[in-house]
Amino acid sequence: MKTKSVYLISVISLFAIACASAAAPFGGNEDVAYAAKLWQQMEGSNLVGKYALYSTPYKGAFPHGEYLDTIDAYLTVEEHQGRLLIQRNYGGDNITKAMVANEPEKHLKAVTVMYQREKGYDKQNQDWFWVKYSPEGAVLKNPGGLLLAGRVGKGEKEGCIACHIAASGGDMVFNNDRVRR
Repeated sequence: MKTKSVYLISVISLFAIACASAAAPFGGNEDVAYAAKLWQQMEGSNLVGKYALYSTPYKGAFPHGEYLDTIDAYLTVEEHQGRLLIQRNYGGDNITKAMVANEPEKHLKAVTVMYQREKGYDKQNQDWFWVKYSPEGAVLKNPGGLLLAGRVGKGEKEGCIACHIAASGGDMVFNNDRVRR
């Protein structure tokens, strides 16, 4: 009897986790595949990877990193040209701005990206596609195990969209106001 109860609880728990993951508006196969195409295009344009262009680092904040650098560009993915914000997240013991500026690859912890996809992708959120990569381009997971690509945080209290919705100007961008489409 006890074994059946443990088995039943395990099955119900796994089902609940699977349903929660399936219900998330991000992290699915389509999002991850698009994130891979996006990384490939960014790398080919020297915006990420071994030959990446860097900007001046500045003091960061949670959840991104102790220091950041941001690249603002336009990029074409699957015949769509969209606005692109790349934010490199740096961290480490006793890190300083000079350490990041002199050896950015050594202190890079993650690369977070906002890419404005085609009209209609996510009209409520300015059609932004969100993704968090490892320094090598793998899509990272949140603490719940969901891959961070797509409409990250949509309808939630935490996550990319949940935070960026508070940006002034109605553009979801904190560092400047964008021209609205």
